Amino acid sequence: MNFTMGFKNNFYLFVSVFAGILYFSCNDELIEQPKSLKVSEGFVNPIGFYDSIPTFSWQLPVSENIISQSAYRIVVASSPEMLSHNADLWDTQKQISGQSAWVKYEGEALKSRQKVFWQVKYYNQNDEASNWSAVQNFELGLLNNSDWQAQWIGLPTKEEGVLGSQDNIIHRPQYLRKGFELSNDVASARLYITAKGVFDVAINGEDLSDDVMPPGWTPYQKRIETLTYDVTDLIESGQNTIGVELAAGWHSGRLGWQKSYWNNTESPKLLLQLEITMKDGSKEVIISDETWKGTTKGPIRFADIYDGEIYDANFEMPNWTTNNFDDKNWTKVDVTSMDDNVKLEPKRHSTVKAKITLETKEIIKKNEAIIFDLKQNMVGVPFIKVPIIKGDTLKVRFAEMLSPDGSFYTKNYRSAQSTDYYIASKDGMIEYTPKFTFHGFRYVELSGFDTSKEPSKDWVTGIVQYSDFDENGTFTSSHEKLNQLQSNIVWGLRGNFFDIPTDCPQRDERMGWTGDAQVFGPTSLFNADVHKFWASWLQSVRESQYENGGIPFVVPDVLNNGKVSSGWGDVCTIIPWKIYYRTGDISILEENYEMMKKWVRHHQETSKNYISYMNSFADWLQPYPANGDNKGDTSHALIGTAFFAHSAKLTAKTAKVLGKTEEFEKYNALYKTVANAFEKEFFNNGEVKEVTATQTSYLLALAFGLLSEENRENAKKHLLEKIADVDNHLRTGFLGTPLLSEVLDATGEIDLMYKLLFNETYPSWFYSINQGATTIWERWNSYSKAEGFNPQRMNSLNHYAYGAIGEWIYERVAGIAPLEVGYKTIRIAPVPGGPLTNASATLNTPYGKVSSSWEIKGNSFFLDVTVPPNTSAIIEIPANTSEQFFVNGKAFKENENLKLKEKGKAFYKLFAQPGSYKFQTIIK
Repeated sequence: MNFTMGFKNNFYLFVSVFAGILYFSCNDELIEQPKSLKVSEGFVNPIGFYDSIPTFSWQLPVSENIISQSAYRIVVASSPEMLSHNADLWDTQKQISGQSAWVKYEGEALKSRQKVFWQVKYYNQNDEASNWSAVQNFELGLLNNSDWQAQWIGLPTKEEGVLGSQDNIIHRPQYLRKGFELSNDVASARLYITAKGVFDVAINGEDLSDDVMPPGWTPYQKRIETLTYDVTDLIESGQNTIGVELAAGWHSGRLGWQKSYWNNTESPKLLLQLEITMKDGSKEVIISDETWKGTTKGPIRFADIYDGEIYDANFEMPNWTTNNFDDKNWTKVDVTSMDDNVKLEPKRHSTVKAKITLETKEIIKKNEAIIFDLKQNMVGVPFIKVPIIKGDTLKVRFAEMLSPDGSFYTKNYRSAQSTDYYIASKDGMIEYTPKFTFHGFRYVELSGFDTSKEPSKDWVTGIVQYSDFDENGTFTSSHEKLNQLQSNIVWGLRGNFFDIPTDCPQRDERMGWTGDAQVFGPTSLFNADVHKFWASWLQSVRESQYENGGIPFVVPDVLNNGKVSSGWGDVCTIIPWKIYYRTGDISILEENYEMMKKWVRHHQETSKNYISYMNSFADWLQPYPANGDNKGDTSHALIGTAFFAHSAKLTAKTAKVLGKTEEFEKYNALYKTVANAFEKEFFNNGEVKEVTATQTSYLLALAFGLLSEENRENAKKHLLEKIADVDNHLRTGFLGTPLLSEVLDATGEIDLMYKLLFNETYPSWFYSINQGATTIWERWNSYSKAEGFNPQRMNSLNHYAYGAIGEWIYERVAGIAPLEVGYKTIRIAPVPGGPLTNASATLNTPYGKVSSSWEIKGNSFFLDVTVPPNTSAIIEIPANTSEQFFVNGKAFKENENLKLKEKGKAFYKLFAQPGSYKFQTIIK
């Protein structure tokens, strides 16, 4: 009996090992493995991950024998060894499907701290199997409040009674530390940490990360994000020390331009839990509790987002995060229990990082101060390397532009002091970078340095900081100013994606204005990998939604005034749909659908007979308003009703995608009812009635499909008249501008859109470029060389809203657009226009990189295209179709990869399988 059992066990072991060998063998006979493996919204092997029900995505390699995917198999296990023969968490088996993105996990429930390993293989169009991918992993963070043993700790900084520039409470930065001893060798260690405030943490004298002002900004009364660090290599057997710098940040600092907005009465606090596994299997947990000590007598004497930082080197405490430091004069911390009403959740997008450095390009001497010009408006901090005399104070000021007399222009910073100070403890060259503040600037002014030394450009380097995302798309053309516009769009994105999407990065605001976000979202998705960024912020939008369904002006809602605005609150329907359409990620709709429904209900409750009476910022900052109002001339009721209909339509489309047929019918019927009411109230035979007719009033009606078919052509005629009446210039603000290119394109007026794009006089995109802009401005006329600065104090020179034109530039000038969600089917249809002789773009889709590059030479049009695997494309090429055209240097002949769909008078339309193609047509 024992012999038989032993034989069976050995036999099964042999079979298992043999199966494992087969699993990884025969690599030469299999096709190339999948690449670019990611979980959920684009995470690669994350630690401290937030998602216990992740999705899996991968891309097929570019290869001649790989056109599409016919099937896949995913295996998920609790160890890499188990993947090959016993995937204990999930094994999809072979699934007949072309889906290679957003495959939802359906395996065993995952828990806090769990490390998970996964692999995927695919089968190509011929059912040939690929090699297995490289082993990927993710490690979950602490998913529940109950996972925390730690307590909130900190010093009562409010009691110090320090007041700031606006008589606001100042919380001096805290220095907190704890020593602990381990008797065994460490196998692994994880530090879980967050703060009511912002922090920097070190262990045994070593900084843990290059994160900037973590944990970030959320609706703190609802949710605080936590971070996880692998600190295995920093923990030693024997004595250890943790040190944390803690500052007010967004939680306890001044936010907003009115004292009534400030909610900084609570002293900043730290929550920390260090979990250590020893090599003998035992565990140790070090937590924030009453055993910690702290002081506010460290070198950072003051730190504020708006006003800057004061660093006094006389207070430096060498080695304070190491074991060799005496903290006997430090005080014991206060301890506060956790509040279960505030969720602690792992951060669901990337932290802010220092991403780019900018060198000083020019030095300008101005009286006793020296100005360093970086030639680029940026967001972040300076790295200062300057000589100074003991006891002197280096003053560091910031500006986006200089006044005509060469002095700093800081009126647009309003009450934000935006000034850093460094107090020297000795003579010589000092190096300094602010830690708990950030600035929006192009120019840095230094005073208080050793004037016996000649200034040099290396005294100031700009450290550009933004949420840690990579470039997602590129665009360039033959036109220098169009390329500058693209650069301005990208720099506006970098400057205002600082943990949340802000309106501006320099003045006493820097808030998540919802209207700005909804108009710029699609353009941002082309330029940067910001899927996870938007998904995270939308969670904050959901958490900030009012009981009545309203969406605040800003998220997080620091204004806390209970007010809403049409076109602003509609971010909660527009951004989820835009993300879904460009990525194919259905989870963004699943997460936000209930919020969308509540917002539509709020629209309905603030309307009468389906005509909106909602408050509105309207077509914000429309140029030449007749009434001089920042809200422009377009009827608020017209705008509100248009967005009511649009949000109902998007909610209906979302319901349809989610398989909610009855709710689709309900919201689609509501959309049609509101559209009918809109047309009856505001239009007569396609012409605006009763209210002021503006470009935006016609754009909303046409873009949102609110007019009956027989009246659309007449509305278009009136729109064109409105544009012609002002010498073919735009008269649109925040809400109308993104719709201008969309409507003119859809109605066949591409030549006119090119005219508007390439206008150089006010108001136009090139106007600001002609005045020296290196970012998008808040106003079309924030500054002019002839008249100076706009007299309004609300005059940001880094404000991304008007950068929404980027969407049209990429989708029509370069010609890359989705025809099916997630770019599963791609439209490549560039339309040359204006003075352009070439343009090109690339875009990283969920399936790989697509590219479109065209050039006109003489009477020939050249178009180079790359279509990624597992997609297809409809390619439309301008041409004189009475002439032959060429593909890859040969006269076109249909084949299995390239087929003619349509031949018009001036274009060829082709269906293309994945691959690279070079087209040449005759256009004249």
